[in-house]
Amino acid sequence: MGRAIALCGRSGRIVSFLSAVPCLSGCTPQPAAERRMSDQGKNSASTPAGAPAPGSDTYKGWLFKWTNYLKGYQRRWFVLSNGLLSYYRTQAEMAHTCRGTINLATAHIDTEDACNIVLSSGGRTYHLKASTEVERQRWVTALELAKAKAIHDSGDEEPTTQSDRSEGVQGTLKTLISKLDDLSTCNDLIAKHGAALQRSLSELEALRVPVEGGEKIKGVNERATLFRITSNAMINACRDFLDLAETHSRRWQRALQYEREQRIHLEETIEQLAKQHNSLERAWREAPTLSVNTPRGSERPQKGEASDEDEDTEYFDAMEDSPAFITVTATENTQHRSVSPSCKDSGKELQPIRRRRSRIPDKPNYSLNLWSIMKNCIGKELSKIPMPVNFNEPLSMLQRLTEDLEYHELLDKAARCESSLEQLSLVAAFSVSSYSTTVHRTAKPFNPLLGETYELDRLDDLGYRSLCEQVSHHPPAAAHHVISQRGWTLWQQITISSKFRGKYLSIMPLGAIHLQFHSSENHYVWRKVISTVHNIIVGKLWIDQSGDIEIVNHRTKETCQLKFSPYSYFSRDVPRKVTGVVSDSGGQAHYILSGTWDDKIESSKIVQSSKGGSGSEGKQKTVYQTLSPKLLWKKYPLPDNAENMYFFSSLALTLNEPEDGVGLTDSRLRPDQRLMEAGRWDEANSEKQRLEEKQRAVRRRREAEATDGFQPQWFHKRRNAITGETNFVYKGGYWEAKDSQDWSTCSEIF
Repeated sequence: MGRAIALCGRSGRIVSFLSAVPCLSGCTPQPAAERRMSDQGKNSASTPAGAPAPGSDTYKGWLFKWTNYLKGYQRRWFVLSNGLLSYYRTQAEMAHTCRGTINLATAHIDTEDACNIVLSSGGRTYHLKASTEVERQRWVTALELAKAKAIHDSGDEEPTTQSDRSEGVQGTLKTLISKLDDLSTCNDLIAKHGAALQRSLSELEALRVPVEGGEKIKGVNERATLFRITSNAMINACRDFLDLAETHSRRWQRALQYEREQRIHLEETIEQLAKQHNSLERAWREAPTLSVNTPRGSERPQKGEASDEDEDTEYFDAMEDSPAFITVTATENTQHRSVSPSCKDSGKELQPIRRRRSRIPDKPNYSLNLWSIMKNCIGKELSKIPMPVNFNEPLSMLQRLTEDLEYHELLDKAARCESSLEQLSLVAAFSVSSYSTTVHRTAKPFNPLLGETYELDRLDDLGYRSLCEQVSHHPPAAAHHVISQRGWTLWQQITISSKFRGKYLSIMPLGAIHLQFHSSENHYVWRKVISTVHNIIVGKLWIDQSGDIEIVNHRTKETCQLKFSPYSYFSRDVPRKVTGVVSDSGGQAHYILSGTWDDKIESSKIVQSSKGGSGSEGKQKTVYQTLSPKLLWKKYPLPDNAENMYFFSSLALTLNEPEDGVGLTDSRLRPDQRLMEAGRWDEANSEKQRLEEKQRAVRRRREAEATDGFQPQWFHKRRNAITGETNFVYKGGYWEAKDSQDWSTCSEIF
C-alpha cells in the first residue's frame, strides 16, 4: 500500500482518478447531467442575453468590403469563428457558399480612419468598412482577441518543423505508456488489496454478528467487487487507446510530411512568380517607348487585391453637380485597343542615349517635434515659415513642376490625333496624370531661390526640352516653358498660395497652363485644383485633390469639365474619384471620362443620351449610353524600395542627378538640397540658413540701391491675348547659352 501512496504522489492524474471513484461508504455522486445544468445556469446568469460571452470565438455582422474601382464597397455578411474570418454575400449563403476566408493567426490588423479596417494576410489586403465607429471598434476588439487565441493555439499544437512534429508524437506516446504503467501498477495494487478485503469480509460474514451488521458487510463486499471490475475495465480501455495510437502514428507522420512538402513547393512557386513579376515590371519601365493604351486585361487594382467574386460588371457613373449625367455601357462586338483609328501611333523606337539613375540614398530616420515648430506658424504663408530640411524632400519646387511631364507621351499621342475631341480627351488625361505622383508625397519641396532655374533636356530620347525659373519670391512664382519636337509646346506661370490651418494645409496653385499643338494650332488652357494635406499635427499625413478643372480649346471652343471629388468618410464612392464630360462648341457631350487621379483615366464614347430622373438636389440628370470604356492613361508602378526614397517615381529619381553643362543657377547645384539627398541633414540645415540669409542680404542691397527690382534672366512679362492676363513667358536664349557654355549673365545665387 505504501508503494501505491508514493505512486499517487508522482502522478496527479492518478489522484484525480481515485477522487472520482464513488466512495465506499455508500455516498451517491452528483450525476454529470445535473453538474452540467448547474454550470450552464451559472454562466447564463453572468452573461447578458443576446451578447457574446466574454472570450467567445464567434462574432457575426454586416461590413462593407472593397471589391474594385467600379463597384467600390459592397455589403457582405462576415462570420468570425475559431480564428477564421469568413464572408458571404448574404446570411443564406452560409449554408453552401463561402466567398473567402482570412486566417487571423497570420493576418495583420490595421485601421485607416474612424470606420475602416485593413486586414493583410498571405500577400492579400482586405479593406473593410463598418457603419459606425463603435461598430468598427467592436470588430477590431473581436479580431484582435481571435488573432491572439489563434496564435496561442497554433503555438501549442503545431510544431514548426518536421523533426519537432515527429518528436512531439513520440513524446506523446512515451507519456501515454508511462501513465498506462502507473495505472497498471495501481490496478495490481487495487486487485491485491481488494482480494484481501474480500477475504476479510468473508471471514466477518462467517462470524456471528447481528443481522443488520451482516447486511452492511455484504454491501461493502459488493462495492469492493464492483470497484475492482471498474478499474480493470479502465485499464483495458487505456491499453486499447495506446495500441490504436501506435497503429496510426506512422500514418500521421506521413500526412504531416506530405503537407510540409506541399507547403514548401507552394512557397517556392510563389517566390518564383514574384521574382518574374518584378522582372517584368522593371523591363517594362526601362523600355525606350511605352504604349499609352495597354490592354484592359493588364490593369491591376490599386488596393492590392483582385476581386474574388465572379460577377458581371456593368459601368455606371454619375456627377452630382451640373451637368448631371449617368452612363450605361452598351454592348460592342469589336474591342478596340486604341483610343481611335484617327490617332496614329508612330512605329519608331527611340533608343536611350544615356542610362539614368534608378535610386538615391535611403531617407534617414531622424525624429523631430513638429508641433514645436508649427504652433507659431498658424495662419502664415508657408513660404515665410523657416522650415528645417526634415520636412523636405531633396527636390525643389521647380523640379516638382517639371514632374508634370511624367506622362508626356499623352501629348505626343494627342499631337497625332485628327479628331479635336479625342485630342481634348488625351489632354484631359494629361492634366489628371500630373497629380498621380502626389499620392504618397507628403514632404515639402525646397522653396527656390530668386533667379534659380532648372532645365530638363531630354531632346535626344524623349523629344522635349523644359526650362523653369523662379521669377518672384513674394509671392513665390515660377515660369515654365516646354517645347517638343513631336508637335506641341506647353508654358505656364504658377504662383503657390498656401495656408496652414492647424489641422490641415491648403495649397492653391494660381495661374493658367497653356498647351498648343503645332500642326492644328489648337490652343488649350486650364488651371489646377486645390491640394490639401491632412493630419498635419496628429495622425498619418495624407493628400487629397478637390475642385473642378475646365479645359477649353480656344480655337474650336470645345470644352472638357473635370470634377475631382473630395474624400469623405461617409461617401461610398471610390476614393480619389475623377469624372468628366467632353463637349463640342454647341454643348453636346461626346465622351465620358472616369477614373481616379492616382491610378488611371478611361474614356467612353457616347452613342445615345436621354433625360433621366431628378438627382439629390432636384436637378434633372442626363442618362448617357456609351460604348465600352477605353484606357487613356495608367499610372506607372513605383520603383523598388520607393518607400525609402521619398516615394519618388522613376522620373523624379533622375531630376536631381548631376549633369554637366547646366546653368550656374540650376537646382542641381544647390548645396543644401544636395547634402540632404546624401543624408547629411545637419549640414544641409546650415547651408539652407546660409542661402536664405544671403538672399535676404541681396534683397536689402537691391532696395537700398533703389533699382527697378529683380528681372528674370530667361523670361519676360507679356500680356496673353486669350486670357487677358500678364504673365512671364520664355524670351529665348537659354539653350543657345548652354550650347556655347556662356553663363556670364547669370547671377551667383549659391
